[in-house]
Amino acid sequence: MTSKETKIKEDRITEIKNSYLIKDILEFQRLRRPKVILDLLKLLAFQIGSQVSTVELGKQLGLDKKTVQRYLDLLEKSFVLISLGGFSRNLRKEVSKMNMYYFMDLGIRNAVIANFNSPDMRNDVGQLWENFLFIERIKRNAFAWHTANYYYWRTYDQKEIDLIEESGGKLRGFEFKWNPSKKTKAPKAWIETYENASYEVITRDNYRVFVIAD
Repeated sequence: MTSKETKIKEDRITEIKNSYLIKDILEFQRLRRPKVILDLLKLLAFQIGSQVSTVELGKQLGLDKKTVQRYLDLLEKSFVLISLGGFSRNLRKEVSKMNMYYFMDLGIRNAVIANFNSPDMRNDVGQLWENFLFIERIKRNAFAWHTANYYYWRTYDQKEIDLIEESGGKLRGFEFKWNPSKKTKAPKAWIETYENASYEVITRDNYRVFVIAD
């Protein structure tokens, strides 16, 4: 792809961001402070794969918690964001109260932060990879008419699994690695607590099976 073609695509994505987000969503909802919504999206763009505190977001944006929650709900209903809740079956060490947020379209995410650099020139490639795999997995399952519930898994002592898929009474844990430096093992607490659950690391070598329907 030439630099001219790349620039045309970047301009088109930015145009979509401006027309869809600002005009279609924000003006339709008659929001008085559309810039705050864009600022909220910028904050979320850098928190992909992390638990989001609506209280902390409110402090940074000068909003109360309920207003932040209302904006997040609007962005989900408008298919800009999708939330992921924590998985827990009452294990005291598990963290499940805060949601994570992912962008339905990574082009919009990149337009929000004005960063269209290639993966080798970015410091957020791990976040992009995690977002991409989660969204493509949802698409894959929908295409295959496969119903599933999705969660993340965290413990207070920093053990984690990026995506938990619950379907047909079975649990599957997936860890996403852009550059796996060594073989990743399932957290001991996960194995001991959910003995029948599976665990798999998704990398650039095996991701096609993960995102393409059978």
